[in-house]
Amino acid sequence: MQVIRELEQGGSPKPSRDDLNQHRLQEVLEYFPDSGLFVWRAPTKFHPRMLHKTAGGISSGYVMIRVDGHKYKAHRLAWLYVNGEWPPSDVDHINGCPLDNRICNLRLATNAQNQANKTRALGKDLPKGVRKLPSGLFQSRICADGVAISLGSYRGQEEAALAYAYAARHHYKQFSRSA
Repeated sequence: MQVIRELEQGGSPKPSRDDLNQHRLQEVLEYFPDSGLFVWRAPTKFHPRMLHKTAGGISSGYVMIRVDGHKYKAHRLAWLYVNGEWPPSDVDHINGCPLDNRICNLRLATNAQNQANKTRALGKDLPKGVRKLPSGLFQSRICADGVAISLGSYRGQEEAALAYAYAARHHYKQFSRSA
């Protein structure tokens, strides 16, 4: 409706998020695949004085860049910039660092694969896939294909962590991360 109103009033519709393509992205930003950084190539309405400066800021653990009034995750922009199309699925950071947007560190993944490659949250005392039971034992669990699988209970957290690491390699293949 808004687009129709703007056209009737002689204005042009505001570009939507889906309008950003490789050509437009390359007009306003330059991407350096070896560093993963974006630099402003041309001044824009939203960034008139940012010419040749690093684009983006960190929000929720990701580099976010505003282009034509819309915010995008830099790793998705990197994929568009290099491959000429929006990624059809999630884009995973191979090394687990969401600030490392080098193209060699990015790969397509399903949501489950992307979740499997997540690192353990900071401040957690136990290894990934391990929890301490009230009995004092350590239980190892993994979720594969939407099903939680118990890998057993162990006297030490190291043993439970090893069980998780083995299961992660089996279920998640190259997307496994046990730390």
